[in-house]
Amino acid sequence: MSSVDLILIGKPGCHLCDDAREVIRSVVADLPEDSPAVTVAERNILEDAELHERYVEEIPVVLIGGRVHTYWRVDPARLRTALLEAV
Repeated sequence: MSSVDLILIGKPGCHLCDDAREVIRSVVADLPEDSPAVTVAERNILEDAELHERYVEEIPVVLIGGRVHTYWRVDPARLRTALLEAV
């Protein structure tokens, strides 16, 4: 089975990051069993100078397969569609 890499870029204490994390968790949990496996990772802009410089004004940022999917707010329906089409 194929897999999809999803990265959430944010920082501690960011309420939008907390919201994004919950949307991601919910969407991934509700994907059909035959959908691609989704590997979710988080990156903290406070621990990575390059990410901080690039995304400090846009967090949270969601990358799917290394490409920006969205920033600030995560739309559950759009995320679900993107994950199902990512393979």
